[in-house]
Amino acid sequence: MTNSTVAVLKTNPDKVVGDYKKLMHLARYETFVPKTNDTLIKLNLSWTKYFPACSSQPWQVEGVVKTLIEDGYSKDRIFPIENKTVVTNPVEGARNNKWMNILEENGLKFIPLPGVEWIKYDFKSKLLKLNHIFPEGILIPKMFIGRNIIHLPTVKTHGHSTTTGAVKNSFGGLLKEVRHYSHKYMHEVLVDLMMMQKELHPGIFAVMDGTVCGDGAGPRTMFPKVKNYILASGDSVSIDAIAAKMMGFDPMEIPYIRMCDEMGLGVGNPKNIEIVGEDISKVNFGFKTSKSFVIWGDQMLRRGPLQFLEKPLLHSPLVVWAPLASNVYHDYMWYPTMGRKRISEFMKTEWGDLFKKYK
Repeated sequence: MTNSTVAVLKTNPDKVVGDYKKLMHLARYETFVPKTNDTLIKLNLSWTKYFPACSSQPWQVEGVVKTLIEDGYSKDRIFPIENKTVVTNPVEGARNNKWMNILEENGLKFIPLPGVEWIKYDFKSKLLKLNHIFPEGILIPKMFIGRNIIHLPTVKTHGHSTTTGAVKNSFGGLLKEVRHYSHKYMHEVLVDLMMMQKELHPGIFAVMDGTVCGDGAGPRTMFPKVKNYILASGDSVSIDAIAAKMMGFDPMEIPYIRMCDEMGLGVGNPKNIEIVGEDISKVNFGFKTSKSFVIWGDQMLRRGPLQFLEKPLLHSPLVVWAPLASNVYHDYMWYPTMGRKRISEFMKTEWGDLFKKYK
């Protein structure tokens, strides 16, 4: 695998929207996102509610959208999208995370993926796990075929995959809401998703927000940490690797990054990645991944001592208890207590002030 490039910039709330344009040009995004094709903007919604670093930030969305339009990409060929999960609502989430007005003000319409046509797609690549997880066939949004995709993840940890970023953002687009069946083999599934994307999309690009990063029990119940970085790359594996390194992890010890690197799906070894922009050689956030109560329970059932209960509890009509339990824990127990306290502290920062300016 040849070397890849990741652009990294230090920013602040006064200039972040303009810095996103500078960042995307630094990463030569137009070479990865041909104007001759329609372009999907895959937003990242990890929670219907707003929580710092959890989902795509409004200034991230604004910066990317304005850059595309100013650089001559037709509004009629830009499609902002996001999917639902068993515990998220994409339309409500788009409002709570302040995306909706930004998109409307720029003449774009938000498209919730549950409302589009899904088709069974026969992938040519030899997938590691998804064909076994979905033996009846893999359903994907028909609109993904032949279109560019730009991912808008955030820098954060994840209890299922150590870190999360551009690669896992495809998890929320290419698989339907039953994708939680894939949690048991998360790293192999992420590799599958890279193979699938390379078959579907003529252009792939990622723009990652690290202005406020998530440490701890991601992707939701995290500690927001102000770090003031933004990243971009035409290599999803490389941007995830550099974000992981900045968080304090060895990217090659994260299975999906290592496997993607070994299989030639992207560059995961930082030694083979060129950084343009900031010197991040000494950056180490010192993040540690932990598991929320919900992810801990999920792993106990799928891979732990309670595995004998996996089929009756997670693969039968009884499965309705799982999203209900997740919603109760996250929305009615954690968010009003620990979450509110952390949001309150975030709102006192300069990034909190910026968030409050969005309608």
